[in-house]
Amino acid sequence: MRGVHLFRSLLGAALMVTGLAVAPATAHARTGPGGGDRLPGAAVSAPASPPSYRRVCPQSSKPDRAACMAMVRTDLPRLKSLSPHAKPPGYGPRDIRSAYDLNGRHGHGRTVAITVAYHNPNLESDLAVYRRQFDLPRCTTANGCLRVINQRGGTTPPSGTDSGWALESALDVDAVSAACPDCRILVVEADNNQLNPIFAAIDQAVAQGAKFVSNSYGIPEFFGEFAFDSTFRDNPGVAFTFSAGDSGYGPTFYPAASPYVTAVGGTSLHRAHNRRGWSESVWPGTGSGCSLYEPKPSFQHDPLCANRTMNDVSADADPLTGLAVYNTFGSFGQGWQVGGGTSLSTPLVASVYALAGNPAPGTYPNSYPYARPRAFNDITTGTNGSCGGTYLCTAVKGYDGPTGIGTPHGVTGLRGPTW
Repeated sequence: MRGVHLFRSLLGAALMVTGLAVAPATAHARTGPGGGDRLPGAAVSAPASPPSYRRVCPQSSKPDRAACMAMVRTDLPRLKSLSPHAKPPGYGPRDIRSAYDLNGRHGHGRTVAITVAYHNPNLESDLAVYRRQFDLPRCTTANGCLRVINQRGGTTPPSGTDSGWALESALDVDAVSAACPDCRILVVEADNNQLNPIFAAIDQAVAQGAKFVSNSYGIPEFFGEFAFDSTFRDNPGVAFTFSAGDSGYGPTFYPAASPYVTAVGGTSLHRAHNRRGWSESVWPGTGSGCSLYEPKPSFQHDPLCANRTMNDVSADADPLTGLAVYNTFGSFGQGWQVGGGTSLSTPLVASVYALAGNPAPGTYPNSYPYARPRAFNDITTGTNGSCGGTYLCTAVKGYDGPTGIGTPHGVTGLRGPTW
């Protein structure tokens, strides 16, 4: 391990010198598709402007730094408080559990770990507000449901804070609460968003015994990323979920590109008058594409890419059909708001893995969906870019790039082979 960490340090320095190309750092307001879309749930007040959203963590100009993938609606008034049992704008736990057929599924005794950068000092109190509003069981550090530690495993928080990453952490814990209300939550806060601290946080989550690790961030792929794959390759039996990115077709992000993790794409989720009660299409913002460097895992048989094809699975990510989130820290700490991006789909999928049961020892859980494709909602409409008419960027029957095998229909598709 010492040699790996040294290699990582040297690699980070090399990246800084070579100046790996990254997307612009500015975060612009972005108008989402379907301006006439109705906000899910009971509207508290009408939008003051056309539906729009923005990313909360601009991609850094420094190539060794990860950016969170959270998006937030910008056209809705933020609400500091609501009357008891009032429904905030955005989907809530009942909606998520209905959409993905999770009712009656329980994660008692299982822990979903979340890795983030920096410290959110309001995380526990904000989570309490979220869970109280939706009548979920209390999840606190006092009752053992919630644990917040640093990358070294201690309870002294990182000294740095960041508004965007604070919203990311709030979105993550709220998403886990929505999909798996009785799961325990472990939050591991890295000192900052550099790759070495980020990977130290991932290592710490595994060291703490977590079998489900959600990671809603990424960095554009770079030569030498293989050195970091050992974290995932050397820990079979752990489900690592990573955001595929929010830049549409083309840019591919690491670690989602690793052949040992579950790359999670995004959909737009709407209520529908059909048997399921819901419909989904490709969220145009979701990332997908062919990995620049990573080999194709043995369980992927699509002809789309010679290398690793992204994605594996997907879930709701469209901020216009996003999740109700409560956050009071920093410039995005304005109370109730609606969050999205593949930062939402990633903890949702991690939570379904937890509901499905512990992964089989010695296996890589990102292979599970390919063994049971019928246990997913097949997404067949929508696109996230231009790719010459192939299903790298267009949803079709069966596997496709933007949505992978599809979205969870219950938990069977994410169960290991021994179940």
